[in-house]
Amino acid sequence: MRQILILISFVFLLSCGKEKAILLPEINSSQITEVPDVSPAYIFYDETKTDSVELNRKNLIISTNWLFNVDKRLTLEQAIPKIKFLQDKKRNAKMHKNEAARNYYTCNDTSIKNLGFIDFTETTYQTELKSDEFIAQTDSLNSEIIYFSKENISLNNNSISDINSAINTIKNNNSQIVLAFDKTLSFQDYITYKAFIESLKTESISINRNEFIY
Repeated sequence: MRQILILISFVFLLSCGKEKAILLPEINSSQITEVPDVSPAYIFYDETKTDSVELNRKNLIISTNWLFNVDKRLTLEQAIPKIKFLQDKKRNAKMHKNEAARNYYTCNDTSIKNLGFIDFTETTYQTELKSDEFIAQTDSLNSEIIYFSKENISLNNNSISDINSAINTIKNNNSQIVLAFDKTLSFQDYITYKAFIESLKTESISINRNEFIY
């Protein structure tokens, strides 16, 4: 019998007598602290694997809300293909589908010393484009492009030191925000930026549901 135990900083999966642990990404504050009727998926950091990723999805039930427990040490290049695979599985399901069911990332919310969750149901990850193709595609949109890399954060290819000021500029221009991320970012870095952007959402700020990873 499989047993699941969730702690604050780790997710432990006890299966067939073997214990595996996931280091959860941390956030300072979450808008969602409870999710009912859930099924968990686990994306492990596993150095023994060629791509350092192991996916366990045996507990997923199509009609429920899905919790994505992703190890924060993984890069986006490693984690996103597994996440997309699960998204597609749920979106394309024909039997027992529940249109109200959502997808959430599980996080360690340090402000409450408990679990917090980020809803990413509407997010569609675009991973096929190279940087020049991405720029060419988004040039035709009335959008402001924020790109997160290891070195810096840029707005429309210009480095910025204060993202809050950049967001205020975008708000005043009534533009839509397009988010793009360096594929070598850790999942922890991604969740940090994702949580920050989520906290800024208002009626005056529109965020494109497509997120670009390259």
